[in-house]
Amino acid sequence: MSELQDLTALIRASTPLIVIETRDEARIVELFRQALMNVWRALYRWSITEGLRRIDMDREDEASGPPDASSVLRMIHEADQRGIYLLLDFHPYLGYASHQRLLRDIVQRRHSQPHVLVLVGAKVELPAELEPLATRFNPRLPDANALLKMLREEAAAYAGENGGRRVEVDQDAVRQILRNLQGLSLTDARRIARQLIHGDGALHADDLPQLAKLKFELLNRSGHLHYEYDSARFGEVAGAARLKRWIEQRRAVFVAGDAPPGLDPPRGMLLLGVQGCGKSMLAKATAAGFGVPLLRLDFGTLYNKYHGETENNLRQALASAEQLAPCVLWIDEIEKGLASSGEDGGVSRRVLGYLLTWMAERKAPVFIVATANQVHELPAELLRKGRFDEIFFVDLPAPDTRVELLRLHLGKRGLDAEAFALPALAAAADGFSGAEIEQAVVAGLYAAHAERKPLDTDLLMAEIRNTRPLSVLMAEQVQALRDWARGRTVSAD
Repeated sequence: MSELQDLTALIRASTPLIVIETRDEARIVELFRQALMNVWRALYRWSITEGLRRIDMDREDEASGPPDASSVLRMIHEADQRGIYLLLDFHPYLGYASHQRLLRDIVQRRHSQPHVLVLVGAKVELPAELEPLATRFNPRLPDANALLKMLREEAAAYAGENGGRRVEVDQDAVRQILRNLQGLSLTDARRIARQLIHGDGALHADDLPQLAKLKFELLNRSGHLHYEYDSARFGEVAGAARLKRWIEQRRAVFVAGDAPPGLDPPRGMLLLGVQGCGKSMLAKATAAGFGVPLLRLDFGTLYNKYHGETENNLRQALASAEQLAPCVLWIDEIEKGLASSGEDGGVSRRVLGYLLTWMAERKAPVFIVATANQVHELPAELLRKGRFDEIFFVDLPAPDTRVELLRLHLGKRGLDAEAFALPALAAAADGFSGAEIEQAVVAGLYAAHAERKPLDTDLLMAEIRNTRPLSVLMAEQVQALRDWARGRTVSAD
């Protein structure tokens, strides 16, 4: 059934109390007006500022009822004709016992006509005594056709304000803009569209990053997600050839948002590996490879000492991610949020249970990239086949990857990499992670600055030989991780 049919059915049934949570009041009023085409009732709207108005005619009547909550409830109770009453932001006044009693009398039809009362607000919290009497109606979000109509209206409005100047339109970009606006109310989508259009009088591919930022700022009310503005490209990540190819094979399906028959859409991957070997860079590059925003979920911000709040925080964060789709959701060091010593009152188990359920049932195009360093702390339920599309292991870089890393980090700092003996330096850096190679370059530059000379192979070689990498400092743990991954995971290289 359509949204209008659902609402009409509620009116036909004379549902006594309907609750609608929305910030788009105008759309709800218009929806009720449309419903009157199928089932007639007198339609009224009330607000504390305007009082009660009848609005089912071609034009709105002057205020016909009092603005105060107590008087309007008495007026509704005594009305001799059944009607539909849209009460805007009325719920704060239900804290008074007299108001609750009056409302219950109307809803339970004690000496009252079978009215339909509708409480409309951005967030409607009812007293416990009234909640069982209410039917909550969830307005559907606008589809692609409604959003396209809105874009055309805003383009026409822009032309009217700018002497007939038409908005420049890239049709491919418009299709992506429409896809990114889905999940928003019409009011929020219109607000973003206006900013995109009035920024430069055009809708083109350059608007997509700005759209993603505006959408994130609008929807991330929980504050548990972080928008990663600085993404990386696969060209800036050394090695990981197999993982890069894997992402490229899935890019078209994820971006299109419509998998061919028999092909499941890509859902996510787990990156295990030695610290400092580029898991975070690969997460950022995955978002760039798909061409979508990157959101980072920090489990540390979710945990709350009050019972149930941690799980609620996770629900809000994941709901925001779905509204921001298509996107990549990066869960960094996931083992820290899910590993439990059994002393947290079962919070970790409940968080894990909700996360696994969401991973299995989500419909929105949210691609998960989870990273972990301590694989032995991960719960078995997370590692079984089907949770992630693939589990990749990011190992210590091989010799050719170390050469590539040296070339990248020297070039990033304005140095000519070909002036260095890269194969010899890479051989000396055996056992180094990518982060340790970068720090060796940084240390070499400091040494060169102190000696007032340019960095050369000898200085960089000295810094490499003076460094004790993690694979030496924690040799047993690193080797145990590499042994575990062999045969259990897919190498990223």
